Amino acid sequence: MSAFKRYGSALALLLVSPALWAADVAGSRDLEPLPRFAGSQIVSFKALTEQERIYPQGAIRRISGKLRYERQVPGQGELTALTYELPRSHSAAEVFTTARQAVQAQDAELLYWCEGRECGSNSLWANVVFENSVLSGADEQQSYALLRLAAPRQNNLLALYSITRGNKRAYLHAELLAANAPLAEVLPTPATLQRQLKSTGELRLAQQSAPTAAWVELLARSLNLNSTLRVSLSGAQAEAWREALIEQRVRASRLELGEANVSGLQLNVLH
Repeated sequence: MSAFKRYGSALALLLVSPALWAADVAGSRDLEPLPRFAGSQIVSFKALTEQERIYPQGAIRRISGKLRYERQVPGQGELTALTYELPRSHSAAEVFTTARQAVQAQDAELLYWCEGRECGSNSLWANVVFENSVLSGADEQQSYALLRLAAPRQNNLLALYSITRGNKRAYLHAELLAANAPLAEVLPTPATLQRQLKSTGELRLAQQSAPTAAWVELLARSLNLNSTLRVSLSGAQAEAWREALIEQRVRASRLELGEANVSGLQLNVLH
């Protein structure tokens, strides 16, 4: 399915009439890259002209009284954060998926994605990372994604976090950080790329044309998380990618060549 069609499908579920926003907290507004899910209401909102943020790129835990991140993405700049209470007719996981897909369809790069207990402690996400007790719930009911927007907003980070509380109320929290200095190169985690492949059967890397050492190593690690997965590689440099991945110990029998007329690199799961 094309990016346009995916975005259109997600947008159809998200867009609602302004007349339904009457219950939003005063002074709140939606984030430009994130269309609103129908029937949701903003229950908390803040906009800060200068804020330092550290977004986890891995599970978070507290060890010896200190927070531990597997990896992290720091940034400082203008921060807009809001929390939606979601309609009872839709689950937090469903709304999270729709939101993530809508942002990715705008060519945002998914840097990290976790579900349930693999994200770590919900209490740390709610009370330390996002400083919002409304997001408190069970570890297995959480989802988190960190995305970097496409050019010309490549220095903007969007964090999404969803949770279902014990009272069955579901929430989606979103933060947009517009960094006031260029962000360093940040690679996705191998597990995040593998999750994308498993969830949709496709991985689009529009910005990756010719193979680079860092991306070849990353893709090889990701593919080797599931040694039975076979994929096709499409793009003008697909053959070069295939040879580079084989050198990184991905079995040749798992890699086939696809179409050449694809921007960047695209991986598709073979069945």
